Amino acid sequence: MTNVTFREFPHFTDAQSFCAFRSNPSQWLPVALDIARSHGFGVSAPHVFATGTNLVVGLGEKLILKIFPPLLRAQFVSERDSLRQLNGRLHLPIPEIVAEGVRDGWTYLVITRLAGTLGSEIWPHLAEDQKERVLRQIGETIASVQRAPLGPLVAIEPRWDDFMRIQMQGCRARHERLGLAPKFLAGLDDLLRDAAALIPLDAPPVILTGEYIPENFLLGCDDGQWSLTGLFDFGDVRAGWRDYDLLGPSAFMAAGRPGRVRSLLEGFGYGRPDYALKRRLMALMLLHQASDLNAHICIEGWQEQADDLVELQELIWAE
Repeated sequence: MTNVTFREFPHFTDAQSFCAFRSNPSQWLPVALDIARSHGFGVSAPHVFATGTNLVVGLGEKLILKIFPPLLRAQFVSERDSLRQLNGRLHLPIPEIVAEGVRDGWTYLVITRLAGTLGSEIWPHLAEDQKERVLRQIGETIASVQRAPLGPLVAIEPRWDDFMRIQMQGCRARHERLGLAPKFLAGLDDLLRDAAALIPLDAPPVILTGEYIPENFLLGCDDGQWSLTGLFDFGDVRAGWRDYDLLGPSAFMAAGRPGRVRSLLEGFGYGRPDYALKRRLMALMLLHQASDLNAHICIEGWQEQADDLVELQELIWAE
């Protein structure tokens, strides 16, 4: 797309075109700032966030404007309804909605900006005891979110049972396309058979964000102790089985370290993981909406350390 400034938001029919548009803020920032002005917010020091799926602009130190294209309207609904439903129900700060609206068919939210440092900036540098501390807090936070009533989030489509069936049907093709090693693909059919019995499809659903990863939380330090100070990004929320939300921190953060695994699971409310739990988590990891083991398992040399999916689940959720 040429470097042109738009006075209104264009229409996109595919994600690739939208991503190209998003990557050049000079094309869309004037419209975003006009939205901010229309609500009476100052625009003297806007900060464009380069990462993320949608258009995101910091309006000073207190507010963030998040704009969703029509093809991602489901994320707007998920984010808006999640923030409303969880408001006042968590021990951890989350953004509050200050304004919402529609511009040229694009929906938007103005939300409060949380205090803290992005987790992805701090996590790699934390000492091991601090990583265990933060993972315990993440487990506690997941459990806290899941205790909140679903409210309108119960209506998010697809429903959990339909979502799991769709994921199971496409699982092998997905991981073949993503280049999962043949030795792991060989055990996929057995794992999917187990999954049908291990993963509840009709249990009472809970709120799932699917993304408890360092890019989506904030950390702060008090007297040498690092803690979670905020949680954000609820655009991919769905309702379903609770264990699904253990996958992000298991893959990206626990790194197969027994102390980290134990801290995460104990914070969540689980004891020592037995074979059935590890098997269920392995199945869910392969069935996750964003599943890509080659890109997401943060254990150095894991492809060489495990010969099949059973050994891999023992490696990821080491005791």
